[in-house]
Amino acid sequence: MLNTTAASWSASLSSSSQFSLKLTLKETGGVPSFNCKHGKGNMFTVVNRGNKPLGFRQVVKTSPLSQADKAKPSRLRPPHGMGNLDSNPANSCPLTPLGFLERAATVFGDCPSVVYQDTVFTWSQTHRRCLRLASALVSLGITRGDIVSVLLPNVPAMYEMQFGVPMSGAVLNNINTRLDARTVAVLLRHSGSKLVFVDASSLQLISDALRLLPPGHPAPRVIPVEDPHEEDEFPADTLTYERLLADGDPEFAWVQPASEWDPMVLNYTSGTTSEPKGVVHCHRGLFLITVDSLMEWAVPTRPTYLWTLPMFHANGWSFPWGMAVVGGTNVCLRRVNAATVYAAIASRGVTHLCCAPVVLNMLANAHDGVRRPLPGKVRIRTAGAPPPAAVLQRTEAIGFEISHGYGLTETAGLPVSCTWKGEWDSLPAPERARLKARQGVRTPATGKVDVIDSETGRSVPRDGATMGEIVVRGGCVMLGYLNDDEATKAAIREDGWFYTGDVGVMHPDGYLEIRDRSKDVIINAGENISSVEVESVLYDHPAVNEAAVVARPDELRGETPCAFVSLKEDAAGTVTAADVIAWCRERMPQYMVPRTVVFHAELPKTSTGKIQKYVLRNLAMEMGPAHKGDGRR
Repeated sequence: MLNTTAASWSASLSSSSQFSLKLTLKETGGVPSFNCKHGKGNMFTVVNRGNKPLGFRQVVKTSPLSQADKAKPSRLRPPHGMGNLDSNPANSCPLTPLGFLERAATVFGDCPSVVYQDTVFTWSQTHRRCLRLASALVSLGITRGDIVSVLLPNVPAMYEMQFGVPMSGAVLNNINTRLDARTVAVLLRHSGSKLVFVDASSLQLISDALRLLPPGHPAPRVIPVEDPHEEDEFPADTLTYERLLADGDPEFAWVQPASEWDPMVLNYTSGTTSEPKGVVHCHRGLFLITVDSLMEWAVPTRPTYLWTLPMFHANGWSFPWGMAVVGGTNVCLRRVNAATVYAAIASRGVTHLCCAPVVLNMLANAHDGVRRPLPGKVRIRTAGAPPPAAVLQRTEAIGFEISHGYGLTETAGLPVSCTWKGEWDSLPAPERARLKARQGVRTPATGKVDVIDSETGRSVPRDGATMGEIVVRGGCVMLGYLNDDEATKAAIREDGWFYTGDVGVMHPDGYLEIRDRSKDVIINAGENISSVEVESVLYDHPAVNEAAVVARPDELRGETPCAFVSLKEDAAGTVTAADVIAWCRERMPQYMVPRTVVFHAELPKTSTGKIQKYVLRNLAMEMGPAHKGDGRR
């Protein structure tokens, strides 16, 4: 089985991929063993004594770190009487979030698991449907390590995919539904996907993408997913999702990972600053971030969770698996707008939801005819972009309870959280919002988070002003980028840190705050300008709906801030660029004031609500260098 695992996964990776599972048979004192390497980190020798099952294996660390430890024998000396104690079959079961579903079926079997319009499944039914899916995939020839892609909105099948696909041994690849055909083709080719589940609304998209695959590249099999509420119709001989499940075995013994380091998901970065990269996460990391997220947010048993966050965005920040832990009710939402969100909250009694700040802004600016009274406390977890304090304040004024976290595709969720302190409750609302807008501190299961000087490698002063790069260390960090050794080495370095590419500061109280993406820092005559700080001031303007600030070339200063702004509906045509610049000039140092203001009806975004700054940077570059007296549009 071990050899099969390596062969099937390696088929999806280049031979030089540094995070692939590399196995080499050798002899260790006459006992068969394998060298296993994940990433550029430690090398482990896995010894199988007496040809016992893989659970009965002894792991002997043979990394450079262990060699260094030999120089310090006192550190290796175990306490008296404990020299023979080590890992054993009872305590070394691979960690995986997939087992949460089996437990949910036992504990919450008759409780609702997934709700979509008038369709309601129980946890027992969801468990059996996921087993059917895993069984059916295996019957189609899907083997351990194969890539299975999914192009779906937040419908019940999408939730089932988060369990059923990896339960077949395959690696789950969720694809952004708003991507264009060219990008989808790039992802399918890069991943080597064997099969794609597609929503009916995306069939034309996948058809166009398959035509763009290079000649000779094997096209993945396409299986459409029905939605009875969308009146989808397929010929009787078409293998659809529900027909596939009908052939599956609800008692299937799902394929458990041979190692907790086995790849489980492949996610592509959102491409807000560059072309997307394939991020691979293992079972262990996803288990840890799932449990960690539930603890940090203090999620109770049996919440009602509204799926406003796309599950294809970092697997919904781990909450598909998390809801199985607590027996929650997953309320699926195909289309996210203010009307559908408020209606679902009111009709379903929603208690929790996650979203990007753009959705907070949408809820805060919804017309009175769309808003509905909240049925009770509704807790929102927001992340994905730094939320402006003004947006947080307006959303909480409606009655929502907001918590803020920070993470990346590469961390599988939110390893940093703005953990709230009770003494902050007595502060004025604007000050509370300012504190809550900070990214925060490491979550309980995250190893360490810091802000370091890129030149010295040392922590920056805790003064809330000195900027450095945010770095993370912990079990949630990815295995690496698929088929991209160079990018993996640049992100996960020999000093033991994952370098996020985000620029931040550390406050005196130990809470970090993002100032920018490294690519978004504006250098004006030698002064570093945080675009996030300028955007925060812009969001305070009563007429501003959205704002994003990028660098525009400047003949004298090198770069100056260029603000792209969309106005609220009732303010269109009443605010000029000069008004916006004057507003900023009264509230920030002169060198930070945008020299150019460009109005757009709507700013370009990814499907997860992040503003695509690279698109805006290109527009600013196309304007050419700014000259004295120009740039107001």
